Amino acid sequence: MSSFPARALSSHIRQPSMSGNPNSGPPPALVARVNEKKAELENLKSLRELSAAAASQMEELEQKLATLSDGTEAIALVMSNWHNVLRAINMASAKLPKPSPEEGQLATDEVSAPLPQTLVRIPTEHAPALQAHAEAAPPEEE
Repeated sequence: MSSFPARALSSHIRQPSMSGNPNSGPPPALVARVNEKKAELENLKSLRELSAAAASQMEELEQKLATLSDGTEAIALVMSNWHNVLRAINMASAKLPKPSPEEGQLATDEVSAPLPQTLVRIPTEHAPALQAHAEAAPPEEE
């Protein structure tokens, strides 16, 4: 039937090495190295978790800095306009008639003193819409 000779399979199975005690287990150096690698793996896992936490904190910081930068730009714009506002107030105040010393003593009320023309007119037809928009905006976290 088969052209191969019938041999016992046990002769082909590799026998364990008989050097040393068969009940001793793996060498202690190998066990120590495996334990070192396990400790290293645990350290790497904790490092990965800490790195992920640091990355998420950096992203939050980036968002807060972007908000801060936008606010700083708005403040810089307002501050750059103050010079023009003060100059306009000064010009309007210069056009007011100066009370004479006798009138100054008689008119001590601020109400009787002449006021300058209105310098800025703010349209109020959009005020309710702007107020509703501001109230609908979520409060910023600090």
